[in-house]
Amino acid sequence: MPKIVVEAEKKEQLIEATLKSVEAYGIPGTTINSISRYAGVSTGIISHYFGGKQALMEATVRYLLEALKTSLLKELAKTSDGSPYSRLLSIVEANFSKLQVSERAAKTWMAFWAQAMHDPQLARLQRVNERRLFSNLKVSLREILPPSQVEDQAHAIAALIDGLWLRSALSSGGLSVVQAERICKNYVSELFEGKHKA
Repeated sequence: MPKIVVEAEKKEQLIEATLKSVEAYGIPGTTINSISRYAGVSTGIISHYFGGKQALMEATVRYLLEALKTSLLKELAKTSDGSPYSRLLSIVEANFSKLQVSERAAKTWMAFWAQAMHDPQLARLQRVNERRLFSNLKVSLREILPPSQVEDQAHAIAALIDGLWLRSALSSGGLSVVQAERICKNYVSELFEGKHKA
């Protein structure tokens, strides 16, 4: 097997182990030792591929961001008409995709958001995530709304996605992921219905 393939597989194994460790212990409790135990490798392997916990945490967040991007592209490819409405629904669906709402990913996202307030590198990744979502929303909204409304509506939809995602992730027996996604989609539908009635 080529060295590049082995290296990519080993890095993914370490990222998966990091997700498991963060799920179990949070970011502060996740250590090189806990990650190596989950991965079934020596701590030296982590140092070899990532240099330390910080770089591995950043790689793990980038992995989740890339998975979100891939999910969005898949959802967009499924849209039959490519309309702004379909694209906005695809953005909602990608943010509530199976990987993004899994318990492991949810705990990692929440730990990441909390840690990003204190860690400049993680804060930078959070800004990238926010800008990507905001930009994707604005592209579709520009096609149906007056310029003066685009930014506010993009903020509203982004806040709904993040807020309802968070509420469903924290809720045991309360708001389900299905309900959260439905509420976001209903908002988008009402926005389009209101625009077409105007």
